[in-house]
Amino acid sequence: MERLKDKVAIITGAGAGMGKETSLLFAKEGCKVAVFEINEEAGEDTVNQICQNGGTAKFWKVDVSNEINVKEAIDQVVETFGKVDILINNAGIVGVDKKTHELTTSEWDQVFNIDVKGVFYCTKYIIPHMLENKKGSIVNLSSIYGTLGSHELTPYHAAKGAVFAMTRQDALSYAKDNIRVNSIHPGTIMTPLVKELGSRMEGGLVAYEKLMSEKHPIGHAGEPIDVAYGCLYLASDEAKFITGAQLYIDGGYSAM
Repeated sequence: MERLKDKVAIITGAGAGMGKETSLLFAKEGCKVAVFEINEEAGEDTVNQICQNGGTAKFWKVDVSNEINVKEAIDQVVETFGKVDILINNAGIVGVDKKTHELTTSEWDQVFNIDVKGVFYCTKYIIPHMLENKKGSIVNLSSIYGTLGSHELTPYHAAKGAVFAMTRQDALSYAKDNIRVNSIHPGTIMTPLVKELGSRMEGGLVAYEKLMSEKHPIGHAGEPIDVAYGCLYLASDEAKFITGAQLYIDGGYSAM
């Protein structure tokens, strides 16, 4: 299938996990992929996998918390591919697991600089190109923690909540310009990072997967490809009447 035929997508944090899986899937669906990743080796690996399978992709080393870096990279993507149709704001970090009164300003800023400013910068500098193209689709990766509370990861909750609010605001701001903006809210997704963190708990990765599976009504944690397919739908013309929406990919967690 070629659900994204002739489209160009920028995917941030495309070197691993959900970003990488989304990049590979988009390329299979006929999309030219601009891989934005701060880890050069990981980003190049994503590009190589796409090209080996007959797709088109190019790597840009991008720190999404650096405004100048983001603007220059987006402009270069347009110069290279002629346009940009899709932005997947996936890059993000979890940060420290502390309560509000225990956090330092630098710990708070570290999460917001990437998870929130990264979304802001990428959106800010891609919008003019989408306006020129008279259409576009932006998908922001929030989290179930962007709309629900828990007993952990205070700055992450706040940051993903900001991404959720930005999504709704931008969706309304650019609806008449035919630029759609939606958010995805994953539950526990077994990315390489999550697996590595889970392996540290008592009982190792097996115990972690069991714990997470029990928390999701569907009975198991998610995989990166689950999120990638959500991104594919929202990015495609199949979702042409969808903007300002929140897609929960969480095995029923948010329904409880």
